[in-house]
Amino acid sequence: MSQTKILLDESDIPTHWYNVVADMPNPPTPPLGPDGKPVQPDALTAIFPETLIQQEVSGERWIRIPEPVREVYRLWRPTPLYRAHRLEAALGTPAKIFYKYEGVSPAGSHKPNTAVVQAYYNREAGIRRLTTETGAGQWGSSLALAGRMFGLDVRVFMVKVSYEQKPYRRSMMQAWGAEVLASPTNVTEAGRKVLASDPTSSGSLGIAISEAVEEAASRKDTNYALGSVLNHVLLHQTVIGLEAKKQMEKVGVYPDVVIASCGGGSNFGGIAFPFFADKAAGKKVRLVAVEPTSCPTLTKGVYAYDFGDVAGYTPLMKMYTLGHDFIPPGIHAGGLRYHGDSPLVSQLYHEKLIEAVAVPQLATFEAGVQFARTEGIIPAPESAHSIRVAIDEALAAKEANEPRVILFNLSGHGHFDMSAYDKYFAGQLEDYDYPEEAIAESMKKLPKVAG
Repeated sequence: MSQTKILLDESDIPTHWYNVVADMPNPPTPPLGPDGKPVQPDALTAIFPETLIQQEVSGERWIRIPEPVREVYRLWRPTPLYRAHRLEAALGTPAKIFYKYEGVSPAGSHKPNTAVVQAYYNREAGIRRLTTETGAGQWGSSLALAGRMFGLDVRVFMVKVSYEQKPYRRSMMQAWGAEVLASPTNVTEAGRKVLASDPTSSGSLGIAISEAVEEAASRKDTNYALGSVLNHVLLHQTVIGLEAKKQMEKVGVYPDVVIASCGGGSNFGGIAFPFFADKAAGKKVRLVAVEPTSCPTLTKGVYAYDFGDVAGYTPLMKMYTLGHDFIPPGIHAGGLRYHGDSPLVSQLYHEKLIEAVAVPQLATFEAGVQFARTEGIIPAPESAHSIRVAIDEALAAKEANEPRVILFNLSGHGHFDMSAYDKYFAGQLEDYDYPEEAIAESMKKLPKVAG
């Protein structure tokens, strides 16, 4: 097969999202309140619209995509699927490497797939303002875009270290009209508490989430929007995998392995969950989540109930966690900074239905540069984690002299992340394994609940 770019028509944009809950062998673990009892859906109405809450707890296999959302999707969907001919040749591998490229969205990543949905449902519910957090800035810029499209004001609490490292992501949000604050801030009680104990705090997603949730809960005209982790977010991202399946069918191939970077889980769930439906039906396919060794949530974390934020405003979720007070090292330049993982991804990993691997920072950037020099696209550092493992899989196929079909999600471009590449080229980045003793210390602060 010599085709490089596999395209679909706008009429092929999925009409429904796929809900992996319908094919999981065990029901999802419920979120818990401070009393250790399951949280009832109506407890979430202070920060989410009713429709998203219904999707969060749904067990339906297919959920219809509203036509106004599909209309916005048409700006960039369906996204192209590429065959990485030049990378294959450079590696000398018998493997076929495919990548689904989400960098063609206006925000340059996969994140608008759910941002526009959340903005739409909030507008329909009469909400006029959204708050959120962002780490590397992909989510914040996507919600800023979505807010502009549906007439909502957006305030973004951006993790301070990223606010400083990624100024152009910040400019992007401001260009779409969002207000961007370096978290921790003095405008929320959660932020003031952190600054009182550590005035030089570099921030974390857990801190930024606390600030955004606190503000949303305090105003009737404001709701909170989350870019990963929750069930409804991963649901919206399945348009990626649904399109990829159709594109691979078009050229008569099926992946042996599906790979995606994993911070909170939306990138991975977006491309992998539709293939999990096949796996649940007996198809042989490996699904691999990739994370950094400096934030090894799945590979070194503990599977337990924990808060989604530092202040403990969120319900307790059963997930792989490094502890809700986890702060990633400042030298980590590749995003994927969250302390926990999606409860759905965590449960599937705990039940050994998916795989996870952690990769070091230098090898990740090396893979990103190799990809740029062969395929021409400069990947976001987050996306380069999946490239690293795709290359490793291709080299393993070469070593075994066996054909292998590899699919990975190229979740975004790196055009606004060049300062991280500058540091890599200058030799200023280093590998960092998050210490076991730091994880053990954080585990002492996990909430005491049954299960």
